[in-house]
Amino acid sequence: MLAFGEAVRRIYKEVFNVQRAWTFHEAADVARFTPTFKTTSAEINWIGNWGDEERTRELNEFLMEPLSNLQDKQAAVYGVRYPQQAKSQLHSAGIEYRGYLPNLSASNVYSRCALTLHIPRRFYSNGLGGIPTIRLFEAFACGVPVVCSPWEDHEHLFRPNEDFICVPDGRAMKAEIAHLLRDDWARRQLSKSALETIQKRHTCRHRAIQFQDICQELGK
Repeated sequence: MLAFGEAVRRIYKEVFNVQRAWTFHEAADVARFTPTFKTTSAEINWIGNWGDEERTRELNEFLMEPLSNLQDKQAAVYGVRYPQQAKSQLHSAGIEYRGYLPNLSASNVYSRCALTLHIPRRFYSNGLGGIPTIRLFEAFACGVPVVCSPWEDHEHLFRPNEDFICVPDGRAMKAEIAHLLRDDWARRQLSKSALETIQKRHTCRHRAIQFQDICQELGK
């Protein structure tokens, strides 16, 4: 069993009695997700689906309120399954809803923005805490600064406050966005640090080597 997080691996070991299970995290395809070093725009974005009401409160607190009617900045959201009410809320907040985004186009979106937000589904903050989604790996690989709603990196894959900023509430999210938009140096440092972490530990090549090691272990 290959599990995309330690919490999932433990479930299979302890609940389903799987004898051999490994934690096998997501990773960035750095051949496709890479910084373009173009002049960044003032856009702030979030790439994610509305889902099935599992993070409606979080999206209101950490997305709509902080990005509501930003002055001289453009805010955009990409994703699917947004109900009409959510689209109307985005419009009222001055946030452009751009709909479906093919995954291979995400690199271009990330690379031209000033910063992006990460708002994990509730179960990634609770029962499956510590499991980052592929969006974090891809955003870091593109060299874009990331600000997260509450999420704890239990497995120490990244470096909080160096690779990304995690905020406790919507007010802190709004303040951190304002700070990063004013501070070009801080954004560059976040981008540089996160990109270094990806290149050292979390590319598809790293996972391929790990998979080879697992295959060798199985062959013993």
